Amino acid sequence: MKGYVFHGVGEAAWEDVPDPAVEEPTDAIVRIDAVTICGTDLHILKGDVPEVRPGTVLGHEAVGEIVETGGDVRTVRPGDRVLVSCITACGRCAYCRQAAYGQCLGGGGWILGHLIDGTQAEYVRVPHADLSVHPLPGGMDSADAVLLADIFPTAYEVGVLNGRVAPGDTVAVVGAGPVGLAAIATARLFSPERIIAVDLAPARLETARRLGADAVADAGEDPEQLIADLTGGLGADVAIEAVGVPDTFELCTRAVRPGGRVANVGVHGTPATLHLETLWIRNVTLTTGLVDSYSTPTLLRMATAGRLPTSALVTHTFPLDAMPEAYDVFAQAADTGALKVVLGAERHDTVAIPTA
Repeated sequence: MKGYVFHGVGEAAWEDVPDPAVEEPTDAIVRIDAVTICGTDLHILKGDVPEVRPGTVLGHEAVGEIVETGGDVRTVRPGDRVLVSCITACGRCAYCRQAAYGQCLGGGGWILGHLIDGTQAEYVRVPHADLSVHPLPGGMDSADAVLLADIFPTAYEVGVLNGRVAPGDTVAVVGAGPVGLAAIATARLFSPERIIAVDLAPARLETARRLGADAVADAGEDPEQLIADLTGGLGADVAIEAVGVPDTFELCTRAVRPGGRVANVGVHGTPATLHLETLWIRNVTLTTGLVDSYSTPTLLRMATAGRLPTSALVTHTFPLDAMPEAYDVFAQAADTGALKVVLGAERHDTVAIPTA
């Protein structure tokens, strides 16, 4: 089969790789119908995630069809159309018993496209399939469903829920990329008084308005002052960091009010300064997190009911074999206007899966 293979910092290629096979009785083999590219994939290519070894197929989000399962898989069977979660869960370890699947000790967590071959290929092996894939309703479009593999659960769990967004809150979302926009959309479910989006790109700020931001601020034009003006000088109740660079993290810590919450969602490749000399007296709560994906079934039901604006985030579509072009478009988002790029594979009439 073909897959998008990481070869080292700045190097990856769409090339022939071995077909996946069932290795454990809890595995499933999924034929890929749609995948997307995550900001974390760009971090891998930049060398920010050194655990990813050269030779690894990238990607951790997909929609596809089950073509083979191990003998212990009970919840899906060949022919089922499924969402492949970015997080794999054994379901038995101490963390999984608390639904903290991202910290799985039983061979799960974030492993696809990280520690094992991922989803940016024609087929993928998914370990612990019973808890790591989700059957999809027949009418759900693959381009919509694939956004529920990572960005919506991440924004909802690590941003909105960790930040304890509540009715009447002022929520500042710093970074109006895909995850920040998903945070705006899911924060609205809790009826905050206002949502303020901060970004450098006018097009992304306009999308933020369409998705429910009540005010927008150019990151280069003193967004702290706008937040202060809108809150009577108090600051935001919740600041969600959705970029992953020191400046935006520190902006969140300055823009939040005493007693407020900073929910860091962004993936940081370099150190950021934690200014405890000013924060210690302000009763600020800071949370970090890797998504656990426990909310995926809820989000799937909401998307099916039309409660989540998934399609609004898809700006570019490509065939699966256009992976290098799709990466270029996604990496140059400031010039291309890309939010989420979705790649779709053609269906095959016959499937050959190795038996050994």
